[in-house]
Amino acid sequence: MADNGRLNSFRRYILLSLILLITTGLSWLAVDWPLSRSLSTVSVQESQVAPQDILAPYAVSYVSNVLTEQKKEEAAGGVVEIYTNSDTSIARQQLKQLREVLNFIETVRQDEYATPEQKLTDLTALEDIRLSSRTASALLALNDARWHSVRQEAIVVLEQVMRSTIREHRLEQARQNVPSLVSLSLPEEEVKIVSEIVAAFVAPNSFYSEEQTEEAREAAREETPPITRSIAAGETILRRGEIARADDIEALEQVGLMTSYGGWETRAGAIAIVLLMSILLVLFFLTYPELTYQPKKLILVASLFLVFLGLGRLTVTGHVVLPYLFPVAAYSLIVSALIDRKTALFTTIPLAILMAYGLPNPLDLTLYYAVGGNIGVLAMRRPRRIASYIPTAGIIAVSGAVIVAAYRVLAPGTDIMGLVTLFGAAVFYGAASVGLTIFIEYTLAPLLGLTTTLQLMELTRPDHPLLQYLLQEAPGTYQHTLQMANLVEQAAEHLGADSLLARVGALYHDVGKTQLSAFYVENQVPGQLNTHDELDPAESAQLIIQHVPEGIKLARKHNLPKRVQDFILEHHGDSLARYQYTQALNAADGDESQVDISKFQYPGPKPQSVETALVMLADGSEAYARAKRPDSEEDLRGLIKEMVDKRVESGQLDDTPLTLKDLTDIIDSFTATLKGTYHSRVNYPTVKKKPSNEEDTVPVAGEAVAMEG
Repeated sequence: MADNGRLNSFRRYILLSLILLITTGLSWLAVDWPLSRSLSTVSVQESQVAPQDILAPYAVSYVSNVLTEQKKEEAAGGVVEIYTNSDTSIARQQLKQLREVLNFIETVRQDEYATPEQKLTDLTALEDIRLSSRTASALLALNDARWHSVRQEAIVVLEQVMRSTIREHRLEQARQNVPSLVSLSLPEEEVKIVSEIVAAFVAPNSFYSEEQTEEAREAAREETPPITRSIAAGETILRRGEIARADDIEALEQVGLMTSYGGWETRAGAIAIVLLMSILLVLFFLTYPELTYQPKKLILVASLFLVFLGLGRLTVTGHVVLPYLFPVAAYSLIVSALIDRKTALFTTIPLAILMAYGLPNPLDLTLYYAVGGNIGVLAMRRPRRIASYIPTAGIIAVSGAVIVAAYRVLAPGTDIMGLVTLFGAAVFYGAASVGLTIFIEYTLAPLLGLTTTLQLMELTRPDHPLLQYLLQEAPGTYQHTLQMANLVEQAAEHLGADSLLARVGALYHDVGKTQLSAFYVENQVPGQLNTHDELDPAESAQLIIQHVPEGIKLARKHNLPKRVQDFILEHHGDSLARYQYTQALNAADGDESQVDISKFQYPGPKPQSVETALVMLADGSEAYARAKRPDSEEDLRGLIKEMVDKRVESGQLDDTPLTLKDLTDIIDSFTATLKGTYHSRVNYPTVKKKPSNEEDTVPVAGEAVAMEG
């Protein structure tokens, strides 16, 4: 047995590992492939010719970094180059050099020992000024009076020129303006001499400041406001044959028609996020391993996870509005309905993260999916009718709209039409999630043998065909099931079990009695001949036990869920038809070896859940109370406790998680419910008439009713 247990455990771990590997691999494929394939995107790069007309799928308004940067550069380019102020020290330096040259010329002119040729050579050899031979000859030819006039005029003109601002690129212009500054009283020949001498000493006194100019340009860039670009839905961003510019590529990215996915770095990112989510799920199932012991449900959860992730990624990748329309919240609601709320709440988080990975606005999309799904699960609880889903749709829609508003209102470039579009998408998201949940519940649950609250509510309707058939064929059994339904529902509420499932199970647990209804005491009319009196005990027991397989046939014919069929199979467990078995023992003078016990035993199995155990105990308690009619609440409690103890001693509750405290709570609940039905009654008093009156005595009805109530 130990080796067999280890083998089963080994097989379980192999199955769980296989589910994990397949789910992880397919999740990575669902995340990576749509991005690398770039579904619903255009293939065009900057400076390339557009192969087709490209239209905006929806309206968008955004701050254009490209246009803003272009505007900043235009503003910076418009800044005039900044030069330093005129430097007077340069003017003084140039005047000093001019005087030195003039003094040298004066010395050469006064040299009595030099020949004219030597003087001419000395003048043309000056370093600070290169005089032409003609000008040098003219200088030497001037008499002293004219020379002094020329000398004085040269100093005056240079001082005047250097008082103005002279920049390098305007130096030649300043030199060309020198003749116009020479006194008009001088002859033309002397004007030329002065102009040539002064022009040689004109120098720039204002210089380009790169530092100041760059500061001014940077200030102009900073003062440039951001440029917002608005694109209307259906507007042509690029026409066929146009060359794509940087702002066109930016616009395509903003409307979700371009992707930047590619390369091993982004692929490695997808692998990393999928592995992280797998580890998260593994830790969850290690902490709460209940589902790992139910491979069918675990495979269902993994399948739903992959279907929603795969279809979602294929549908929304490359789009901007579609991610807000795809009903991811339906996954949460479906898992909550078919499996349990805890699994739904937790697995929604990795699904939301993987769904939003690599999409535009991944943060608000992640919260949009996770909060919408989980708030829907928490708001839904146990829906008793389709109308109860409507508020859930509203709550999911409102949560989505709040997240959109919280993240998009603060985003630069958000326009009213864009917000209205996303708000409308949130409304559709809530309605589609609920609609898909209802559809999947009605179609998938029966195929998988799972039970949903909506299914159970349909089964509680009095006009259900099988309940109507039970009422018509076995009215006594029908009344018995109603009593049972009240018993188990109240007890299940006390225990925190599924009260709706317990009620439905009680309503249908005895439907097999419709086939031979007259053989069951609750359907027999008082005074009628008991149909079992003339039967052999074993044959009588088989007729009684037959209601279990007959009930299964009817349940399958009417497509009752597997969980409800369990009540038909388990409500007697593998116990004995005790009345007939005792008759058989008495007929055999107590010799058990003469009695085939298997002919008196129900097929089982024993109750496997709290709900089916409640139906078993309620069935026995109601039968005890109906048969023995206890006079007080204490007697009623004693009868119920006696019945419960017998079920415990016979091992009928061994496969259920019921505790001793639970059994005590069940006894208390059954007692409280049954005492209102089987309470002791006060005999009606009668009024005695005079002997001469021949009329019968009559009860004082009003008083009796008052006491009975």
